[in-house]
Amino acid sequence: MRGRKYYILIASLLILMLAITGCGGGDAAGGKEKIVVGSKNFNESIILGELMAQLIEAKTDLQVERKLNLGGTLVCFQALKKGDLDVYADYTGTGLMAVLNMPVETDPDKVYDIVQKEYNEQHNIKWLKPLGFNNTYAIAVRQETAEEHNLKTVSDLAQVSQQLAFGTDQEFINREDGLKGLKETYNMKFEKEQAMEIALRYQAIANKNISVTNAFATDGELIKYDLAILEDDKNFFPPYYSAPTVNQNTLEKHPELEEVLNLLAGQISDQEMQQLNFKTAVEGQAEAEVVKEFLQSKGLV
Repeated sequence: MRGRKYYILIASLLILMLAITGCGGGDAAGGKEKIVVGSKNFNESIILGELMAQLIEAKTDLQVERKLNLGGTLVCFQALKKGDLDVYADYTGTGLMAVLNMPVETDPDKVYDIVQKEYNEQHNIKWLKPLGFNNTYAIAVRQETAEEHNLKTVSDLAQVSQQLAFGTDQEFINREDGLKGLKETYNMKFEKEQAMEIALRYQAIANKNISVTNAFATDGELIKYDLAILEDDKNFFPPYYSAPTVNQNTLEKHPELEEVLNLLAGQISDQEMQQLNFKTAVEGQAEAEVVKEFLQSKGLV
């Protein structure tokens, strides 16, 4: 009986130890720790989320849970702050104005320094190194319009703007940091200002219903419609450089994440981001495949 009780006791202890081991150290298969990567609810942000997720999977032993297409800026920011997300990519101008509610600033380095400092002190969030591209507002014209009038900058456009029609949504027309402020800064007036649904502006310029419109510098449609971007030579538009934002508690637990994600620093130019957006949003390629190909081309995986 004693021998039987002894073996029962040993078996019970083994079961208890297995149960404790199974409950500790992570949620993933094989006991891996889990990192939650998020993104906002638009194409470019989803691509950036997938980029970070694949890089983490390739360079660490961490399991990645994807919460892509999660929502807008404040939804993602609050999720990061609460720890529901560990990382997502944001834009410096968005952090400055939409999250911190600070006034417009056009110096890119100053904007980055402000968001890095204030996020850390106020929200326990760290901005890592910028990815390279600046998804700011831009002024676009057809290539033939640029060639006809020798347009390279918005100042060049101001010299001939009275001959050209500008088309965009009503909000951009009236905003101080939109067309209204742009005209004041560059002292220009257009032949016509045509309000339309924002989604129609690219088709309108392609069909020659308008000659000038606003865009985001990394839009894939700029490639689709072969449009020229004019240099904002007076730095009217604020900078929107993208960078990973990470919960500091996550970095304390997994400090290797900073080094891994900073491998993306300076790796994506405006033109490369345009191409990534074009392949997914315009051509309909899967984000995961486009991202995998990009990371391989950079020698990162």
